[in-house]
Amino acid sequence: MSTLSTHVLDLVSGKPAAGMAISLWAGQDCLFRGVTNADGRCPDLGQQTGDMQAGAYRLEFSVADYFRNRDIALSDPPFLDVVPIAFGMAQVAKGEKGGHYHVPLLVSPYGFSTYRGS
Repeated sequence: MSTLSTHVLDLVSGKPAAGMAISLWAGQDCLFRGVTNADGRCPDLGQQTGDMQAGAYRLEFSVADYFRNRDIALSDPPFLDVVPIAFGMAQVAKGEKGGHYHVPLLVSPYGFSTYRGS
């Protein structure tokens, strides 16, 4: 089993993205809904999901709503609305401890980047 965390950075302001709604999905099942804190993190994510099974997951970040709430002018419809990051957690060998998956998002109204962090 593995654990999960995320961190969102606003590339327009150069600061953590406080107040961005995120959700975690496994197929059609919503496992978590929350909002990033002042540091752009969502500690409730790891607390509520705990140890996670190997499998396919999707984090969804409500990017357009976040930027609208900061009075950033967006096109209609916005170029980026909800940013989905589909990722997988690998099976852990029997007897081994699971890993930690950190999925950060660096975002602006017109682009984003992610990677597997530590």
